Amino acid sequence: MQVANKHLDLRGKLLKHGSEAWKSERFRKTVETLLAEADVVVNGNRPWDIHVFNERFFPRVLAEGSMGLGESYMDKWWDCEKLDEFFCRILRAHLDEKVRPLKMIFNSLFARICNLQAPSRSFRVGEAHYDIGNDLYARMLDRLMIYSCAYWKGAATLDEAQEKKLDLIARKLDLKPGMKVVDIGCGWGGTPRYLSEKYGVHVLGITVSKEQAAFAKNFCRGLPVEIRLEDYRKLGGKFDRVLSVGMFEHVGYKNYRIFMKVVRRCLKNDGLFLLHTIGSNVSRVTTDPWFEKYIFPNSMLPSAKQICEAAEGIFVLEDWHNFSVHYEKTLLAWFENFNKSWDELKGRYGERFYRMWKYYLLSCAGAFRARSNQLWQIVFSPEGVMGGYESVR
Repeated sequence: MQVANKHLDLRGKLLKHGSEAWKSERFRKTVETLLAEADVVVNGNRPWDIHVFNERFFPRVLAEGSMGLGESYMDKWWDCEKLDEFFCRILRAHLDEKVRPLKMIFNSLFARICNLQAPSRSFRVGEAHYDIGNDLYARMLDRLMIYSCAYWKGAATLDEAQEKKLDLIARKLDLKPGMKVVDIGCGWGGTPRYLSEKYGVHVLGITVSKEQAAFAKNFCRGLPVEIRLEDYRKLGGKFDRVLSVGMFEHVGYKNYRIFMKVVRRCLKNDGLFLLHTIGSNVSRVTTDPWFEKYIFPNSMLPSAKQICEAAEGIFVLEDWHNFSVHYEKTLLAWFENFNKSWDELKGRYGERFYRMWKYYLLSCAGAFRARSNQLWQIVFSPEGVMGGYESVR
């Protein structure tokens, strides 16, 4: 009897092992089939093929979607020589739409019920992302510390491309000496400093990042620039021009209309407002779960429909400029700077952060290359420019 029980136990273990092996193989084949639609091969020999080091990668990705893909990369379960091209291919094949865990549905429902970007939560992204270390951003960005898409037309370096972008903004806003300008989301002060020095304007810059505010105050010392740690909803006063560069991604769809009303309240009747933002091809209410957890909490990309609905009856849309292909080049330049400076940074940030930051920058580069993400500069006026607005490129 005892011998028979041993045989049954062994048989059970073999059956269980066989069942687990079958499941593992099934998960692997499912992922391989999906990746084939993007011309990506598991353990292939092309730069965009992925190499898997842990078989648990396959069920994890199917169960957790983008969160599982990102976290398993941080855990060193897989790698890829050209992450940017890998992401370009899977996004062009719309694989992100074919693996959607149940948790993503719950996140969407929660975002519809709650205001994730309410005033009580507005400083969280500053603490989680922009306050992590000025040493990191100083090595990654250009000399003005501009953390938004550069404009590469006629530029050979990141420094030149960011100055080209700032000049483009100034020309679109038709800046004149002595004008009062507010920069909503002023970053480390590079934009207020440049516009004040080159165009002779007086700038108020606001940010929700303590580290940015402290740096910007010192960076703009001696110039007609004021920097405040302030939520945009608290903004008061009257200005000739308003600009917001790379900040609208943190506003949230429940607050788009409020944002537009705040800008209108602060803008003179003959003023201009420039909005520079990453945009989505479709209207959503949440962001990617991995980016929400590790990079930009409480963020989301606006669609053209959401922006236009928010501005309707408040502003006249004067100009809409899409130069999203410039963001791929910007992100690759940021990664190159980050990568070559890693020896100076790794003692503070560690290997897991390196993989997280690399994944962030190169997956975004791939998304812009795939045209899944857009970059828009939009010019609004309160009443319509008399005689028409002349577009600047």
